[in-house]
Amino acid sequence: MPPGTGSPPDSARLVVLGSAGLADGFSLIGADVYADAEPATVETVLEQLVRSGEAALVLLETPLAHAGGPWLNRLRNEGGRIVITELPPLPSPQDYAPAVDDVVRAVLGPDALK
Repeated sequence: MPPGTGSPPDSARLVVLGSAGLADGFSLIGADVYADAEPATVETVLEQLVRSGEAALVLLETPLAHAGGPWLNRLRNEGGRIVITELPPLPSPQDYAPAVDDVVRAVLGPDALK
């Protein structure tokens, strides 16, 4: 299919923003890493991805994923060629609870995930 006709991209970037310990591991598999990134860095990277038209899987460590921001909120609401997901914090993965847990509990009841 010709470009612009809705065909999937040939490749997508893997972009990781988080603590140095977490991000550095992803660099070993060729990800674009932004170690010790701040929320402003997330916004800059997301804006660049939108403006470039690139497809990407963006992995954000929990504090960055919860920081919000205009580009982060926009892309989460839009969906499409830039997919954003959250990674648990490296020092305390046991404290991680995906946002979908709240939705499951709301629909199926408070004991649904026990």
